[in-house]
Amino acid sequence: MANNDWKDRLGVVFSTNPDYQYDSQEVQEQETLPKSEQRLRVAIEKNGRGGKVVTIIRGFIGTEEDIKSLSKFLKTKCGVGGSVKDEEIIIQGNVKDKVIALLKADGYPNTK
Repeated sequence: MANNDWKDRLGVVFSTNPDYQYDSQEVQEQETLPKSEQRLRVAIEKNGRGGKVVTIIRGFIGTEEDIKSLSKFLKTKCGVGGSVKDEEIIIQGNVKDKVIALLKADGYPNTK
């Protein structure tokens, strides 16, 4: 019999088929595209943030570790705080021009 561990089928109530394969809902991370193929979009947002202005970087395709590394690089160079949420890099303050210049200098030519 195949691996029939009960932890793999949490949430499934019952199956009468002894050979039924339970689907796991593991999501594979995408491989990180090379810097030259990344299409990053930089925008300024204020809505829904308590009146604070933030710079948002969207469009990064890659692993969670790589997006966090890019976020740390940008936050360090700009001297501000920020975070990564929902595959977006959020940088505190209106630093759009500085972020675009840093990204282009770091090898992201398709940044707007």
